Amino acid sequence: MPKHGLTEISKSFFVDPHYQAALSTAGLLSTDDVFSFEAAENLTKTNLAAFRHRLRFEIDAPGWSQPTTVFLKRYHLPPAAHQLGNWLAARARKSCGALEYAVTSELSAAGIGTPKPICYGEQWNLLFEKRSFIIAEKIPDAKALERKLPRCFSKPPTRENLKVRRSFIAELAHFIKRFHETGYRHRDLYFSHIFRDGDGRFFLIDLARAFKPRLLARRFQIKDLAQLYYSAPGRQFSRTDRLRFYVAYSGRRELTVRDKVFIREVVQRVRRMARHNRKHGRQVPFES
Repeated sequence: MPKHGLTEISKSFFVDPHYQAALSTAGLLSTDDVFSFEAAENLTKTNLAAFRHRLRFEIDAPGWSQPTTVFLKRYHLPPAAHQLGNWLAARARKSCGALEYAVTSELSAAGIGTPKPICYGEQWNLLFEKRSFIIAEKIPDAKALERKLPRCFSKPPTRENLKVRRSFIAELAHFIKRFHETGYRHRDLYFSHIFRDGDGRFFLIDLARAFKPRLLARRFQIKDLAQLYYSAPGRQFSRTDRLRFYVAYSGRRELTVRDKVFIREVVQRVRRMARHNRKHGRQVPFES
């Protein structure tokens, strides 16, 4: 039975029909197949929760003259507390994989760039999730802002170069504004999770924690913008650049008293983040 454009080809195993043959060739026909699959590069980091695993591999995607890269996220026996938190945030009982698929699909439908999900599946132990996964296609010709900013940020500050830089800041602000206007908050909105392709389009990745807060939406909006501020490197983004970002984000030419209070709260949160990370010997990007 089709579900959100995917087809269920085995129990609780949903696939985009255009990728079914490629996944079948890779031996991925069920959730059991996915969790026994090892023909992939392991991307799991030491600071990643033990129940989460990330892998990368290639498939022969439709319409491509060469294999395309996909990313697999697997969740095995997520803690009950983690699952309950997800259910409260989503206001529904969903597995980790299904939840990320639902968020990604909804944002994509709203015009927010996201990785294209091509498959997900789940298995349950009575009430709680046993395991789940999601497979998404790599965003073509795109890199994280953490790894690559437009060349205007590394060139001398000529009049033309500053014009291009300000245009980029405004485009990024409008993208984040459109994301927040969907009602979603990312909760992990660092430069490492914002991608930009060769055509200048922005994308959001790692949407496992994104949700629509029924309460405290402003608080999570502040958290998102603080993470963005924190991860924007100081050697490329001046205080004036950061203010320009907020002006474009707010859509107002003149800041109100409420805007100034909001900015102050963002900066206060950034400073708390900086103190915490300096205490643990970690770099603080906006101070670089």
